[in-house]
Amino acid sequence: MSNPQISIDELSVNTIRLLSVDMVQQANSGHPGLPLGAAPMAYVLWSRFLRFNPQDPKWPNRDRFVLSAGHGSALLYSLLHLYGYDLSMDDLKQFRQLDSRTPGHPESHITPGIEVTTGPLGQGFANGLGMAMSEAHLGALYNKEGQAPVQDHFTYVLVSDGDLMEGIASEAASLAGHLQLGKMIYLYDDNKISLDGPTSFAYTENAMQRFDAYYWHTQHVQDGNSLDEIENAIRVAQSVTDRPSIIAVRTIIGFGSPLAGTSKSHGSPLGPDNVKATKKFYGFNPDESFQVPAEVYEHLKQPGLKGAALQKQWEKDFDAYAKAHKDEAAMFKLSFDGQLPEGWDKDLPVYTPADGELATRQASGKALDAIKKTVPFMFGGSADLASSNEMDKSGDDSFQPLHQERSNIWFGVREHAMGGAMNGIAHHGGLRTYGGTFLTFSDYMRGAIRLTALAESTATFVFTHDSIGLGEDGPTHQPVEQVLALRTVPNIIVLRPADANESTEAWRIAMTTPKSPVVLIFSRQKLPILDQSKLGSARTGVAKGAYVLSEATGGVPQLILVATGSEVSLAMQAQIVLQKDGTPTRVVSMPSWELFEQQDKDYREQVLPPAVRKRVTIEAGSPIGWHKYATDEGAVIAMNRFGASAPAELLFEKFGFTVENVVRRAKAVLAGHPEEEPKKEVLS
Repeated sequence: MSNPQISIDELSVNTIRLLSVDMVQQANSGHPGLPLGAAPMAYVLWSRFLRFNPQDPKWPNRDRFVLSAGHGSALLYSLLHLYGYDLSMDDLKQFRQLDSRTPGHPESHITPGIEVTTGPLGQGFANGLGMAMSEAHLGALYNKEGQAPVQDHFTYVLVSDGDLMEGIASEAASLAGHLQLGKMIYLYDDNKISLDGPTSFAYTENAMQRFDAYYWHTQHVQDGNSLDEIENAIRVAQSVTDRPSIIAVRTIIGFGSPLAGTSKSHGSPLGPDNVKATKKFYGFNPDESFQVPAEVYEHLKQPGLKGAALQKQWEKDFDAYAKAHKDEAAMFKLSFDGQLPEGWDKDLPVYTPADGELATRQASGKALDAIKKTVPFMFGGSADLASSNEMDKSGDDSFQPLHQERSNIWFGVREHAMGGAMNGIAHHGGLRTYGGTFLTFSDYMRGAIRLTALAESTATFVFTHDSIGLGEDGPTHQPVEQVLALRTVPNIIVLRPADANESTEAWRIAMTTPKSPVVLIFSRQKLPILDQSKLGSARTGVAKGAYVLSEATGGVPQLILVATGSEVSLAMQAQIVLQKDGTPTRVVSMPSWELFEQQDKDYREQVLPPAVRKRVTIEAGSPIGWHKYATDEGAVIAMNRFGASAPAELLFEKFGFTVENVVRRAKAVLAGHPEEEPKKEVLS
């Protein structure tokens, strides 16, 4: 099968390479070039440095490895199989096939040993930042002098040229350098080839000088096949404790194949003849596939056995730690189990109308403050908008190089990196993460939010300034389509609360929802606190997505007003007028489409009886999707254009979010003319 003269190291590297090539060829789809070029650095890392236990992929103190260059997933699957994880040869043979455990790009909820779902380039780069931040923060929280550390691991990330081109990587690199995260080591597959051709067509900067400017430690390995050079560089990186490290490893994409050094080996199978030629180059039988010499299995089993012994020692040390620090040990275990402390919600605020008007962003801040006092493993912050998002803005609790025990992250104006880092924090374990910015800037974060949902993670995204109610800042900052855009993402819960009590309940849902990110959307402007003693209960209603907030009087409802957020109080005012005019009107608050659709049919029909077809929906955002709840006999009051720059009250009047317009549209619906809507100004 192979040349008996080569070392076990070289034989192992070549086995990793060719397993990856065979996976791609059998699937007739994939990226063989990266595994052929990067297998040596992966082998050195996994065999000589990485601390892991394939029998327990979730050991809290394991090193983290992220393949940001997710197109090279065949390399990662080969590593997982050969190093003893629960990924069989049959799994490798099902690469990129329906319902397999080896999808086209790594997915953490499908394949054991994969730390985080990557794919779109740059995301894994930012995920690694979140993991390194988590290690630093947890170590500062729990590690005690005189005790073996409970958190003390490295985060390794393999990145490509494409990762470094993406803007999210620059955002994340900048923050990582500022935070001086010394246990963050990146291996850069510097092969100078991207999908379409040489990187020189679009990328001629000195990337390592850029990282020097970010306050990273940089190194170059000129021969990507030199195991000793790679090992020495990683050892140097480990010794640098005051800054993250990146090692540019010069590799040849598709090394050993007839397509080596060209973009033809990047994103397509090599082809049968080229596969045979590649196997001949490495001394393997060209007519056999998925070859693994017995001595390679035995050799690559050893790092996992060593990791199991390290875990056993860690568990022994943790038992001693728990005896000396009972409360901290209990909290550590609780957090890594994904649980919350008993009574975590005991201090969540409850409001009455006597408390006066309160913006839901302010209510969110009060709820978050209460949660942070009872859940010590909250770890999050804002993208330089803490004073607007109503998050900790003093700086006294800011996570910084000299104060890693602090829990408030100053992400800076880096929304996309914030989303990617949050995803990394969530996947690291041991922490609950959240991040805030303006709703309109959710567009910058969409890639990260989508991957959080895809990976069945549990981050909480907080967006304030939710509508034209933002006012004078104008249409560049006034979201119109963003709520709808977030609702279209599968496996996500979007909540737009109507008042302070609904905001409190929205946070309760965010803290208790498993396997789904939760998006909380809050107002800038103050809103009245709805009287929960006479109306529907926010405590139970928000959890169901929609509820009857105010029932019709004087008979069975003839009309239903459905609203979210700041428009719910508008619906309440319109209800008073309609009822005085003799129209029994029900008001439904619908903070979450997703939660409402999860309820059984009986409940949904209790809230929105099929017999009551006369309905008006009200939301200061895109109308798309609301027709489902308005029915064909109802009307949708929404925004069908961008906003404008003016005080909020003038904008609500201009765009029809007034009691008078809601009543007028409602009466048109009752008269059988739901389409009657005043023409709105069209942008020229």
